[in-house]
Amino acid sequence: MAALHDLDIGQAAAAIRSGAVTAEALAEALIGRIAAATSLNAFAAIDADRLRQAARDADRRRAGGEATGPLHGVPLAIKDNIDVAGYATTGGTPALAGHRPARNAPIVERLVDGGALILGKTGLHELAFGVTSNNGWSGAVRNPYDPTRSPGGSSGGTAAAVAARLAPGGIGTDTGGSTRIPAAFCGIAGFRPSLGRWPQAGIVPISHTRDTPGPMTRGVADCLLLDNVVTGAADGAAPPRLAGLRLGLPRRHFWEGLDGEVAALLEARLDDLRAAGVDLVEAELADVAALDAAAGFPIALYEVVGDLRAYLAGHGLALTARDLADTAGSPDVRAILQGVTGDARIPEAVYREALGRHRPALQQSYASYFGDNGVDAMILPTVPLAAPRIGEDETVEIGGLALPLFPTLTRNTSPASVAGLPGLSLPAGMTAAGLPIGIEIDGPAQHDRPLLRIGLALETVLPALPAPAI
Repeated sequence: MAALHDLDIGQAAAAIRSGAVTAEALAEALIGRIAAATSLNAFAAIDADRLRQAARDADRRRAGGEATGPLHGVPLAIKDNIDVAGYATTGGTPALAGHRPARNAPIVERLVDGGALILGKTGLHELAFGVTSNNGWSGAVRNPYDPTRSPGGSSGGTAAAVAARLAPGGIGTDTGGSTRIPAAFCGIAGFRPSLGRWPQAGIVPISHTRDTPGPMTRGVADCLLLDNVVTGAADGAAPPRLAGLRLGLPRRHFWEGLDGEVAALLEARLDDLRAAGVDLVEAELADVAALDAAAGFPIALYEVVGDLRAYLAGHGLALTARDLADTAGSPDVRAILQGVTGDARIPEAVYREALGRHRPALQQSYASYFGDNGVDAMILPTVPLAAPRIGEDETVEIGGLALPLFPTLTRNTSPASVAGLPGLSLPAGMTAAGLPIGIEIDGPAQHDRPLLRIGLALETVLPALPAPAI
């Protein structure tokens, strides 16, 4: 058997279920692994004694024939903007440092009901408002493949923990790419479910029109397993045949302006898919950049004020969105939130236009793309480049050009997020410097299970990445 910390979710669950491994032994191995990798800053909090006790309880229940579900005894890492009873939910921001919710978020409750244990809370870009996880209050999360590099954001702590074998898997959140960008940078799978498929409640919000939790794992089978537990899905998980699979290839926008090495690696992956019988259908998504720009930011930056107000009030916290803005430790987050809670707030008319006109137009563009071209999913680079260095918070360089970091990193992940569609980032290779890159597939609304099954099929062709040396 592999070292305990190398077990993924499905392997760990099977080993515990068979009696080959105890939950306590697995928990102890992970506790030790986390302690040896504190320099990554992947975890915001871990209660080792609580985890040990929960693992012992899981072992007693199993010995008594009372295993509680498909995740029985498996510890999962939870992003620190998701409520876990007994832990602080800080959102990575100082104003919430003492915020200890009395109950689990529904997503956590479903996982616990399925037998999962809480491994700990993972670090993030402050209030999930960024893509680097360089947090001015709690410090930068580091990429396990190169600690001088960003793990991506905002779910960088979960991505780093899963990639570094500190956790078998975990949960992040995604508003515009926050499960998929870190997955690409850290060489794991990151899934954004269709909007509403996974419950939003009990999560420090940005936008109810765009936010969703999602799984971050070392393989697609574990994404499917977590989706089973969360949604109660009972359909089969057999992958489709690659021969005859039709994937849309939108060259404009999504495949333009890539880093040269990333472009070459991903073109090689496309060649591999063609050789395996996949039909890559070159077709363009109409007006994607303009519609994403018209809908995306106006919706998120308008909704964040009211959604934060509702979360704070719902937890009995005597704080305002402006309080969080004024005390934020990260300059980028502080500037954004001070703007939208002050003179730079989004006018309601602009928001209504974005929500009622531009977003539906974007959704229709996607629906027409899938329907008119007869494709099962769309394939695209997750991010145009590999992980930038920590501290490169404003610009990144591609082809000798200095480009604004946030719109560059979210360029490909944002549109499907705004439209509420499912998206899955898969590891697609490594640069000469040993940095992972990702390739993404997006699917029609509520076609989550077919998309995940396509991901299972693509994994058989995409390269398996080595574990980081930590």
